[in-house]
Amino acid sequence: MGLKSQPKIIVVRPRRKKSGGGHHGGSWKVAYADFVTAMMAFFMVMWIVSMDDGVKDVVEGYFNNPIGFKRGYANGSSPAFSGSNPVTAPPRPITNPDGVTGSEAAPPLPDQAELEAAAAQIRTGVEQLELQGVEAEISVAVTAEGLRVEMAEGAEGETFFEFGSANPEAALERVLALVGESLAALPNSIVIEGHTDAAPYPRAGYTNWELSVDRANTARRMLTTLGVAEERVLEVRGYADRQLRYPDEPRNPGNRRVTLFVTSSPESSGAAAAGAIQTGGDPG
Repeated sequence: MGLKSQPKIIVVRPRRKKSGGGHHGGSWKVAYADFVTAMMAFFMVMWIVSMDDGVKDVVEGYFNNPIGFKRGYANGSSPAFSGSNPVTAPPRPITNPDGVTGSEAAPPLPDQAELEAAAAQIRTGVEQLELQGVEAEISVAVTAEGLRVEMAEGAEGETFFEFGSANPEAALERVLALVGESLAALPNSIVIEGHTDAAPYPRAGYTNWELSVDRANTARRMLTTLGVAEERVLEVRGYADRQLRYPDEPRNPGNRRVTLFVTSSPESSGAAAAGAIQTGGDPG
């Protein structure tokens, strides 16, 4: 009689999960990035809150009008530390073959008498235009800082530009033609400024800031095509309604104007804004 076969015993051992060597996926990176972003936003808010009102105005002006605001205005590279005066690079001294130290600056600037002569020529041309029916306020003045020509809209409000637009009217080209003829022979730098009235611009995403800069740029392009060298244009500025010609009448069409300021010295361009204000609806 044979031995009874014994049942086969099968031992099942649980499988061990392989360890990932400490790697737990990338979800922590997302959480860390969110934390860093939140901290950066927090410190930015704290920094802005701690600013004085003057610096806040500078930052606001930069973001409202970066094109017309940031060019030429800086005490440093950040707009938060901007001053109100444009940067003027000092001329680099050079030595000629005779050993005399000179400068790479532009040719000597005209004296006051030459600016007065240019102003008189422009005034004569303006008088002729007025006789031809151009109704606008065109002021020409020579100060210690230079020659200022201001073209303000008349009562109709569409003498130089189409209503609410940077598209020029024929009168603007006629005025700039006589101004360009008087200024073409001068080496002075030129600052061009645009101003609007205080009426809000109705189009979303486009304000009086953009309109004032666009109108100043239109005048720049026209002036350079009429004989004024492009390199003479030092700055193009847009002030929107921040420098009203008639503060008591913020929507007066005369607040809508373009100013050409011909500097009498490299340091005088910063005075163009102050000289452009003369104290005396519809979008800009």
